[in-house]
Amino acid sequence: MDRIASMAVFVAVAETGSFAGAARRLRRSPAAVTRAVAELEQVLAVRLLDRTTRAVSLTDAGERYLPGARRLLADLVEVEQSATGLGSAPRGELRVTAPIVFGRRHVLPLVTEFLGRYPDMNVRLELTDRPVDLIEEGLDVAIRIGELPSSTAIATRVGSVRRVTVAAPAYLARRGAPAAPDELAAHDVIAFVGLEGFERWRFRDNERTVEVAIRPRMIVNTAEAAIDVALTGFGITRVLSYQAADLIVGKSLVRLLPAYENEPAPVHLLYPQGRYPAPKLRAFLDLVAPRLRQTCEQIATMLGDAAD
Repeated sequence: MDRIASMAVFVAVAETGSFAGAARRLRRSPAAVTRAVAELEQVLAVRLLDRTTRAVSLTDAGERYLPGARRLLADLVEVEQSATGLGSAPRGELRVTAPIVFGRRHVLPLVTEFLGRYPDMNVRLELTDRPVDLIEEGLDVAIRIGELPSSTAIATRVGSVRRVTVAAPAYLARRGAPAAPDELAAHDVIAFVGLEGFERWRFRDNERTVEVAIRPRMIVNTAEAAIDVALTGFGITRVLSYQAADLIVGKSLVRLLPAYENEPAPVHLLYPQGRYPAPKLRAFLDLVAPRLRQTCEQIATMLGDAAD
């Protein structure tokens, strides 16, 4: 059995959701596709796919096997292209992940530009605020905001962003502005659970980190929702600086308690260590890293902060 060929067949079945679809993609007979997957499962001694008369789905083992199979096949293509002299131009698929709002505002335009530069490239962009494992999920590069956990991945810092506390002028006209963090307990708060807890917020006071109680009148799970509610004059919320910078500059929101803000959160480009140095990844990093540095500097300038 050709293990690599069988792996490619399995990936095609997983991505098309059927043996017939994989057969059409690979220009092979359905019987040959079924046989290749069965042989792979026999060698691995584990079932990768559940078959019914209507659908094909991944088993738990198949879910674990798929990202690594994709990664190995992609690396093989890149090694072969390099050996034959085709590796100088980026080609193939790049899998990228970024936080939802930052990705939509600042990464998506760069991905579009990248695809315009390199017509042989495809990009799969996943926008999510949840932590992701690059290796397990078969990703090539991630944009991460915040301190990084211990990892073997390679990280390139491109700047930083701050947590900012904001409210609409209408709310402040009605309730007044807090002069210190401990006054937040007397205010209506819109808590964004994706950023921090919804019972206490952390601030810095004379080089000390302090926690203050808040009174959430509303709890939401996206920064956009928190900002939308704050814009109505309902209460005070806390988001990352890039999420509200244009609204602060345009005076739709007012930045509160800047003297008590925590240290900025770093922004990194992250990619797996030990991967073959693919031209597609190098080209993406060469385009995105300096642009994101510029973006972080522009956000800091808009808010009157020192760029990091």
